[in-house]
Amino acid sequence: MTAIGRVTQTMLTDRSLSRLQGSLSRLGEIQEQLSTGRVLNRASDNPADASSAMRLRSSIGAQQQYVRNAQDGVGWLDTLDSSLGSAGDLVRRARELGQQAISGAAGPEAREALAAELDQVRAALVTTANARYLDRPVFGGTTAGSAAFAESGGTVTFAGDTHPVERAVADGVRVDVSVAGPSAFGADGDNVFDHLSALSAALRAGDLAAVRTGLDALGVDGNRITVARADVGARTNRVELAGTRAADTELSLTNALSEIENADLPRTTVDLQMQEVAYQAALAATARVLQPSLMDFLR
Repeated sequence: MTAIGRVTQTMLTDRSLSRLQGSLSRLGEIQEQLSTGRVLNRASDNPADASSAMRLRSSIGAQQQYVRNAQDGVGWLDTLDSSLGSAGDLVRRARELGQQAISGAAGPEAREALAAELDQVRAALVTTANARYLDRPVFGGTTAGSAAFAESGGTVTFAGDTHPVERAVADGVRVDVSVAGPSAFGADGDNVFDHLSALSAALRAGDLAAVRTGLDALGVDGNRITVARADVGARTNRVELAGTRAADTELSLTNALSEIENADLPRTTVDLQMQEVAYQAALAATARVLQPSLMDFLR
């Protein structure tokens, strides 16, 4: 014998109202998605997707930092490249001045003029060696000072340190974006500034043997600067490539995050319209099913 459950008016009312409330809640959710443009407005909407979205946001933040680091590194390296290019030009000009003294029968006045210009070349080279990026000397390493080289008593010495200035451009990848002053201009006591001073003194003294020695030393200095500039160029390419990769990765991660978080607006609009129709239909059906009670007649 099959038992037949008794359905009362109260049960029918409670169930109808509960289902109406559920339909209204669903309508509210769709309206929220449409107004915010997101299907994930809180973690409770979809815990699994919310967890994935948080991981993606963390990864996007890391890639954005790598892009900024790469841009800063390129700024350092571009300053180095420009400075080393100017330094190379100045050393070549100094050698040309020395060659003029050897090639022609230069008298004291001519040699003095050549030496005076050589002194100006040296002063310009000191300024170039103290080039700065964001108020930091690019040849000074991690020094807190404002200059990589200091001049005292006619002698130029290295005032910075040789610690690398590194930038993280990828996960586990750090690139040195600096050049230590001695690597480009020579060690104290035997640097390009000392050689320029010696060449100037040799010109004034008319010591052609010393002039030839000075020219040989400047040849070595010029080669050192050229090698340093080539190394800077290679590192610039590496940092720029890393920055491009980080930007591409950021875009890919952003698209993945959009797939998880962002609402499909055309589809959401259709869902809203369908839910509105369903809710209106539910209201009409409930109104027909629920019968008036005795209390309704007594009012």
